[in-house]
Amino acid sequence: MGKVYAIANQKGGVGKTTTAVNVAACIAEAGYATLLVDVDPQANATVGLGLSRSQAPGLYEVLCGELDAERALVDSVVSALTLLPAGPGLAGANMELPRVEGFELRLRQALDTVKDRFEYVVLDCPPSLGPLTVSALVAADRVIVPVQTEYFALEGLAGLLDTLSLVQRELNPRLTIAGMLLTMHDSRTRLGRDVEREVREHFPDLVFDTVIPRNVRVGEAPSYGLPVTHHDPHSAGAEAYFALAQEVASRG
Repeated sequence: MGKVYAIANQKGGVGKTTTAVNVAACIAEAGYATLLVDVDPQANATVGLGLSRSQAPGLYEVLCGELDAERALVDSVVSALTLLPAGPGLAGANMELPRVEGFELRLRQALDTVKDRFEYVVLDCPPSLGPLTVSALVAADRVIVPVQTEYFALEGLAGLLDTLSLVQRELNPRLTIAGMLLTMHDSRTRLGRDVEREVREHFPDLVFDTVIPRNVRVGEAPSYGLPVTHHDPHSAGAEAYFALAQEVASRG
């Protein structure tokens, strides 16, 4: 199996799913076989690729051991991009999984069964540090952390970094941070510029050069069931995600 990236931040509304869908789409469009795994019970990544939240079977059935991951994979609107949808039962997994011994290894084990098919795997994590996110971090090689350029941008980052260190130390020593991604950025405002400067000063070696701007096309693309790179490939948002995919690849 190729590289596995988790898109994680316990704060909601920072662009995790948008980043997961569009980075996966850009990588696939570059010709690499890519798997997007919807680990979020809200199933927004599933909807963002034109499928129903009730799409089944999905990740829930895989984590419960009811079927192999291969049988839950579905093709997406993007050539070379395959989706493992969340499944309607995933909402209860945060309570069920901790009762299962070795639950944190189940996602990694599931991905191992399809490892020969994909060069890249992208995991869209829920907005929490619960069992599903921990499972994703155990399965991942690298983490991309979206950070919205607004007042509370740094809130919770310390907790997330502590969790990443704990997972690395106890469960997944190969886990590293690929980078922090500034999202929903409005360079016209003083607040946006100040937050960008502060994040870059706090984490000078971790922040991606690419910044995702506030862009209407990025916001409306999910309503069409498309990544923004298909909805409007010439928009500022699409161009930013193409640039991010290139930067991710260059960082290895």
